[in-house]
Amino acid sequence: MRVNRILLSSALVVVALVLQVSVLSRLHLPGAVPDLLLLTVLGLALVYGHVGGALIGFGAGLLADLAPPADHAAGRYALVLCVIGYLAGLVKPENGRLKSATGPMAVVVAAAIGSTLLYAGVGALVGDTAARHVGLPSLLFTAALYDLLLAPFVVPGIMALARRADNDPLAETGSAAKSTDISSGWLASGTGLRIGGQRGTLGGLKTKARTRTARAGRIKGVKRL
Repeated sequence: MRVNRILLSSALVVVALVLQVSVLSRLHLPGAVPDLLLLTVLGLALVYGHVGGALIGFGAGLLADLAPPADHAAGRYALVLCVIGYLAGLVKPENGRLKSATGPMAVVVAAAIGSTLLYAGVGALVGDTAARHVGLPSLLFTAALYDLLLAPFVVPGIMALARRADNDPLAETGSAAKSTDISSGWLASGTGLRIGGQRGTLGGLKTKARTRTARAGRIKGVKRL
């Protein structure tokens, strides 16, 4: 990943984690907690692609595993966000810009449900049965609802910041100069072909004129005899 991507992703992940722990987790909402860290990973993955999404998701999840007051095994949420970031990066638009909000909202709902199921599944493997006591259906519904309500205020802004930080003026200038050179080359080659054609035509006319003059000279010579 580029240096500007690493710096921006690290700053956004740290801010999201601080807000997640200090604000959202203290709202005491029924069911799940709005996952600002998940939305941050989704916004970055939709711009950087599946490789960048997987790396950012793993780093964000590992930071959340180690940050207090984490009460689960380290690496559990890192695995979840790594998988979610990779899958979200697969649906990245080709030009990095979204045509409508339907696709991102569907990605948010799928990510909220998928991350909850994957987190509960990994917890069941390591002996954590907290999801059974809370109720998995209510967790799935509230996680999807809270993340869907929070997504319009988070995902578009993160995607805009990622696209702006990813723009390289030197690269754009180089690509513009390259395209100009290519265009000039095409124009030059096209002009050369046209000029060559004209030269060939002029050469043919001169040859024909010389042939006619020679023929006329021969006819005149015959008449002189």
